Amino acid sequence: MFVAPRPNPALIRVMTVFNRIVMLRGVPGFRDLLPFNRLAGLRGVANVRHIDFPDADRERLKACCGAGKATFITPNHPEFFTDWMIDKEIVSQVSPLAASWATHGVVNGLGRPMQKFWLANNLIAQIPGNSQAAKEHSVTWALQGHGVLLHPEGSVGWHGNVVAPLLPGAVEMGLEALKRGRGTAADFKVWVAPVVWKLAFTGNVEPALAKECTYVERRLGIDRRSADTLPERVHDIYSTLLSRDVGASGMVSDRRLPYDVLQKALLVELSRRLGEVISADTAGDLIELLRLSRRWLRENAGDAERSKKVSALTETIQRLQRLGPWASVSPTVTQEEIAEHLKRIRNDYCKRGLRDTLNRFIPQPAGPRRAHIRVPEPLGLHTFEGSVDEALDELRSRMQEAISGIVAGLDASGGFISYPNPFYHR
Repeated sequence: MFVAPRPNPALIRVMTVFNRIVMLRGVPGFRDLLPFNRLAGLRGVANVRHIDFPDADRERLKACCGAGKATFITPNHPEFFTDWMIDKEIVSQVSPLAASWATHGVVNGLGRPMQKFWLANNLIAQIPGNSQAAKEHSVTWALQGHGVLLHPEGSVGWHGNVVAPLLPGAVEMGLEALKRGRGTAADFKVWVAPVVWKLAFTGNVEPALAKECTYVERRLGIDRRSADTLPERVHDIYSTLLSRDVGASGMVSDRRLPYDVLQKALLVELSRRLGEVISADTAGDLIELLRLSRRWLRENAGDAERSKKVSALTETIQRLQRLGPWASVSPTVTQEEIAEHLKRIRNDYCKRGLRDTLNRFIPQPAGPRRAHIRVPEPLGLHTFEGSVDEALDELRSRMQEAISGIVAGLDASGGFISYPNPFYHR
């Protein structure tokens, strides 16, 4: 059942300071001093030492927020845990009482005291299959002049250079807010304000990445080839896992094929099987197929045998496609991308034991980082005449252009340490 947030301004102000010091930047004087820098709370749990948020971008976002308008803030979603810490820092500077969408498991799944705490921090619980109450509350809150923040990419993909296809929630709620707002004020404005941020290490973190890679290899029972470089080890982990999935499907695995070629062949076969089970023909549209499979599971809960098969196929397809075509586009791969690969693997495949559980909820970075935050031009729904899909395409284009601009600037200034990319092939 949905429970509306009960924001406590005093608590929000305290948590803003706590977030800035303990969760992000760390405690000066301790964060670089052994042994204190090994304690996450002293060095900064997310280890984001520096925040690059230009005044012009901050003011652009701030101008969209306030009385007489409704604003839906839509940041990209490259990393779990750090997402809310950076998002909270952003909204603290532009709309301190903004509400933020969060997963049902975080808001409601940790017991009554934690639920009360999160609701006081103005978190909106996203309840799968029952989001109407959350949307209604969001529109009402936005109409009061407070921002509402939600991630249009949905779940974390661990790909900081690429913006995934966007979900329509922010635009749909924005159009509903516009309809209601125009009922009382002819000049009422509604903004969907995209925000992007890119994390970059402040130095060489290869030893820490190699250590994490060794842990993953051991957890997954994958033998390390001593001559392999760090990117080759990551590629070998993924290739081994893909071969296991191919074998489990009954197909024949050929490790000589490029990773993305074999991955695509497996996805085509699994999608065909899933379509047959749920009687759906989506002509290769994976997004639509997965949407239909989730709907099928809700409507056919009593069919235990087929539900188990549909769930298994859906989960495997979702897991496989989380390593997207973008992984093999560039001839080089950065340390940041290697770190994302490792976190994605741990999230998807390492699920037993306290250490892996903590990593999923509070993943620890390989070293200190800098967050580069940019605000693309907001989309004014009060002047936009296109469809919802056209609005999403425009938002995604603006977000991707901003991310690519950050990456290009860092690359030109020598901000990345790069290696040959073993996923790349001509």
